[in-house]
Amino acid sequence: MQSPSAPQLRITEIFHSLQGEARHAGIPTVFVRLTGCPLRCGYCDTAYAFTGGELMDLEAILARVSGYGCRHVTVTGGEPLAQKGCLPLLTQLCDAGHEVSLETSGALDIAPVDPRVCRVMDLKTPGSGEAARNRLENIAHLTARDQVKFVLCGRADYEWMKDIMQQYELAARCEVLVQTAWGQLDAGQVGEWILEDRLPVRLQVQLHKLLWGDVAGR
Repeated sequence: MQSPSAPQLRITEIFHSLQGEARHAGIPTVFVRLTGCPLRCGYCDTAYAFTGGELMDLEAILARVSGYGCRHVTVTGGEPLAQKGCLPLLTQLCDAGHEVSLETSGALDIAPVDPRVCRVMDLKTPGSGEAARNRLENIAHLTARDQVKFVLCGRADYEWMKDIMQQYELAARCEVLVQTAWGQLDAGQVGEWILEDRLPVRLQVQLHKLLWGDVAGR
């Protein structure tokens, strides 16, 4: 039985869907969306997770996840690392045999995250309105298991991304993902820029939005 002092987390939703982004795009995945985020990106599509949610202990969360019979689990938000119970949740999911990824803004310290977890860290571009919140010290903790994501709102964001990639030699450290802010920039145009500059990145689209649009819990 779980100790009364064990951490609880505020959960917005737990659902089963196809992973829409990153390395495991298209793979059936259980999503655990934690409530709360200290950032307010201009293109945010999960503002409904800023507040509310349901308090759950780790045992209940793991039981709900296990009920889907799915190997892949993504812990997301909001900003999941804003809740101190996120770290033990990640570890227990790994201990249970899941392939676990964490979607984080990169504004909080990623160093304590269980090394078995794939950290998908979003470096905020100027177009997001939150570039000043980037914790650039996190880059030193990234490994080949992790991924860095840039969400672009325009050409200026693309040029900023290139500068960051060069300054921190990101492509030599981990996989670099490029995504466009939904409805703000044509992905085909970004693809042309990438080809012209021969950037070692992966252009991605949000598969879940192509399939189901802006539907919460999908």
